[in-house]
Amino acid sequence: MAHVSHAKVLPADLSAPAFVNAWRARALMIAVLFTVTAVVLAFLDGQAGWDHFCRAWVVGLVLNFGFCCGGLTLLMLQYVTGGKWGLLLRRPLEAMTRTLPLIVVYWVALGFMMKRLYMWANPGLVDEDVSKGLLSHEQVLAIRHAIEWKRPMLNVTTYWIVGLICFAIWSFYTWRLNTMSLARERDTLANTPYWIKKFENISGFGIVVYALTMSAMVIYWVMSMDVTWYSSIYGLLFLVGQGYQVLALALITSISLSKAEPYKTILRGTEQYDLGKFTFAFVMLNMYLAFSQFLIIWSGNLPEEINWYMDRINGHWGIICTLDFMFHWLVPFSLLLSRDLKRNKKRLVRAAQWMIFAKAFDLFWLVEPNFKDAARNLHFSWGILEYIAVPVAMTALWVAYYCTQLKSRPLVQTNDPHLAEILEPEHAHA
Repeated sequence: MAHVSHAKVLPADLSAPAFVNAWRARALMIAVLFTVTAVVLAFLDGQAGWDHFCRAWVVGLVLNFGFCCGGLTLLMLQYVTGGKWGLLLRRPLEAMTRTLPLIVVYWVALGFMMKRLYMWANPGLVDEDVSKGLLSHEQVLAIRHAIEWKRPMLNVTTYWIVGLICFAIWSFYTWRLNTMSLARERDTLANTPYWIKKFENISGFGIVVYALTMSAMVIYWVMSMDVTWYSSIYGLLFLVGQGYQVLALALITSISLSKAEPYKTILRGTEQYDLGKFTFAFVMLNMYLAFSQFLIIWSGNLPEEINWYMDRINGHWGIICTLDFMFHWLVPFSLLLSRDLKRNKKRLVRAAQWMIFAKAFDLFWLVEPNFKDAARNLHFSWGILEYIAVPVAMTALWVAYYCTQLKSRPLVQTNDPHLAEILEPEHAHA
C-alpha cells in the first residue's frame, strides 16, 4: 500500500519564541553577578588583580569578537557556497553580526588598558619586569630591538587608526548584508537567482577582506603581547577558531529554538546531523592548523620562536597545555565522531557548549603566559580568577544583546529556494 506524506506548513508567526526573552533576562543577571565578582577579585589582589582584569578583558574581547565577526564570516561563506544549512543559520548568524556595536565598546575599553598590557605601548613595563628579576639582559635587548623594529605598526596611534578602519569595514559588510537580506525577503521567489548572485559577489571578496583585517587586529590584541614572537599563520588559526566557536553557538541556538515554532518545523534530523558534521570538519581543521604550527616551530628549534612554546609548557604550564589539547580538540573530536550523538539534540547541545568552554580555555593558555610573571610559572592568585569572571560577564552581556537581535526579525526567510525541500517530511514514501 502506498504511503503518502504531506509537506509541513510554516506557522503564521515566524518570530522568535517568547522564551528568548527569558534567555536575555538570565544572561543579564549573570552579567551583573560576574561583573561584581570581577571587581571584587581585582580589589582583593591589588595591583596584580587589576593587571589580571585587563588580561582577562582581552580574552573576553577576542571570544565575543569571534562570535560577532566570525558569524559575519560564516554568513558570507554560506552565501558563497549555498546549501540548506543557510536557511537554518542565516537569521542567527545575522543576529550575531548586529552585535558589532558592543564589540566596538569592548575594543575602546581595551584601548584604555593598553599601558598595562603591551610593552610597545608602555616601555616602562620592561623596566618593571627587570626590577622584579623577570628578564635577563639578553631578553631586554631582544625586546627593545623588537619594539623599535616594529614601531611603524606597533604604536598607539596606529592601533587606533587600524582599528577604526577594520571596524568601519566590518560595519559596512554587516549593514550591507543585513539590508540586502531584508530587501530579498520583500522580493518575490522568482528573483531569487538575482539575489543569490548579488550575495555571492559581495561575500566572496568580503571573506578575503575579513581574513586580512581580522589578522591585523589579533596581532594587535594578542600576538603583540610578546613583541619578540611571530607566526605567519596566526590569523588563519583565529579565523578557523572563529568558525569552530560560531558553529557551536549556532548549533545551540538552532536546537534550543526547535522547542517551539518556527524552528520546530524546519529543523529536521537530517539537517541537524549535517550541521554536526560541518562542526566536526572545523574541529579537525582547527586541530590540524594548531598542530602544524607547533610541529614546524618545534622541529626548527629556533631561539626566537621556540620560547613561545616553552613559556606555555614549562613551570606547570604543561598541565594546562595537556588539558587544552584534551578540551579543545580531543573531546570534541571524539564526541562528534559519534553518529548517534549528532542525531541526539540534548547531547549535541552539550558537545557544542563544551566547545565554547574549550575555546575560552584555549584563549587563557594563549594570553596569560605572554606576561613574564606567568611565563613558565603557573601559580594561583586571586587575580587569576579574573579569567573566569571577566569573560563570563562580557559574554553574558553579549548573549543578552544577541537575544535582542534574534527577536528583532523573523527567524525564517520565506523566499529561500530550499524552503520547500526542508518542509518535506523525512523518509517520505510515494
